[in-house]
Amino acid sequence: MEPLCRNLDLKPATFPPISPRFPKPISLSLRSHRFSCSDRQVTKKWRVSVGNANSEAKFSSQELVRAIRKGLLAFAAAAAANYAVVCCDYPAMAESLTLAFPVSRTTEVNSVQRTLVETWGLIRETFVDPTFNHQDWDQKFQQTMTEMFPLKSADAAYMKISGMLSTLGDPFTRIISPKEYQSFRIGSNGNLQGVGLFINTEPRTGHLVVLSCVEGGPAARAGLHQGDELVEINGEKVDGIDTEAAIQKLRGQVGTTVTVKVHRGNDFGGDSSIKEVKLPREYIKLSPISTATIPHKTPDGRLTKMGYVKLLAFSQTAAADMENAINEMKSQGVHSYILDLRNNPGGLVKAGLDVAQIWLDGDETLVNTIDREGNLLPINMVNGHAITHDPLVVLVNEGSASASEILAGALHDNRRATLVGHRTFGKGKIQSVTELHDGSALFVTVAKYLSPALHDIDQVGIAPDVQCTTETLNSPKESMSKEKSSVSSSLEADSCVLVAEHELDIQESKGTAS
Repeated sequence: MEPLCRNLDLKPATFPPISPRFPKPISLSLRSHRFSCSDRQVTKKWRVSVGNANSEAKFSSQELVRAIRKGLLAFAAAAAANYAVVCCDYPAMAESLTLAFPVSRTTEVNSVQRTLVETWGLIRETFVDPTFNHQDWDQKFQQTMTEMFPLKSADAAYMKISGMLSTLGDPFTRIISPKEYQSFRIGSNGNLQGVGLFINTEPRTGHLVVLSCVEGGPAARAGLHQGDELVEINGEKVDGIDTEAAIQKLRGQVGTTVTVKVHRGNDFGGDSSIKEVKLPREYIKLSPISTATIPHKTPDGRLTKMGYVKLLAFSQTAAADMENAINEMKSQGVHSYILDLRNNPGGLVKAGLDVAQIWLDGDETLVNTIDREGNLLPINMVNGHAITHDPLVVLVNEGSASASEILAGALHDNRRATLVGHRTFGKGKIQSVTELHDGSALFVTVAKYLSPALHDIDQVGIAPDVQCTTETLNSPKESMSKEKSSVSSSLEADSCVLVAEHELDIQESKGTAS
């Protein structure tokens, strides 16, 4: 086990002589120690001294954040206090570190210095990789604070924090502005103004890619689809821009437009692989559920009904909407189901767990988490009661991410559903979201998910039981599709739906849900 705090014997930074242009530096003293898993019961406390060494109060990590937010750790150059001391206490084996940095006289930058201290502390205590991508995190903090001092704008100072976070090697650990955080919260509620585009950072390349488009939205009407790579937004290259910053650029007031350049190989035709589209911003209602009833003839000639449920995103209402949809289809005589999670980028993980409990009984494990110390923690249902035990197939693909993968893994590993499609995206990270003192938010990867059967999800994805390429469809299956004249043409032509129907026939012939 790598220690949390390696070699803390750093020397304070050296600064020019104190002058009207260089105020006295702040010193942060940190006490820590090397510890193993056996020490995980130790409660860490931060001790904060402001103004002089005799003025001292003890805070937990969360209380420290609140203290900074309330201004107890104020780094204003005009303040009477010339330094702040932050200590991390442990029972034994303590080591000591002093970090010194100058306080900015620019009010905006001074505020961001406070945000940097919050960010540094939260990452130090909770980030999933205790080696911080094999670097000295305390030294990186000191370097960033020093680089921030001569800046004149908050935007430039925030870029320094983003740069510091980028060295962790995890594109999902990031800071977003107050405006971007408000946009994030609105998106989770299911209402927004934008172009109907779900995007995410591809972890292997760091590029922004399209996961899916809202059906009927501006992006879908313009022909964008899953796998397109964003190149520019309104003439600005998106290299190095995180997901939330790009989303903020795409969203905006209804009636305005945004110009997007995307890369899609040569699929657009012609010699160019770059496509530029002008998208109008509209009200986008993220209704998470769409349904259809599919008439179906079984291999023995019986006429039955299959329920098709497409879950677009895991919003706050996803589980309730799913339950209502299942109950409505049950009343129509549906006796088997296809749950479509293709191009579902995720959303609220709790919503994914709530949806899983609609289909599962008992005390099954829904997902496992593994933290920075290697501790495995299962998340189990408590006396669950599924609303249906009818056969179930789940459709997944490369655009199924995060909560979609957790749900698919829970249903598959508990032998409740067969997975059909393609390997999923591979985002299995647990993140904490903390609102900082200035209204910005810090996303920190604090652990990783494993499926109930302990299969890794992150950067691996979940493999389906059955792939659904056109080659899997033979002549009898094609002729069967012609008998379903009442089904929409899109479902009739969907090879994965037809393969799912075949898998449901197999389940029913066995007399079991999976």
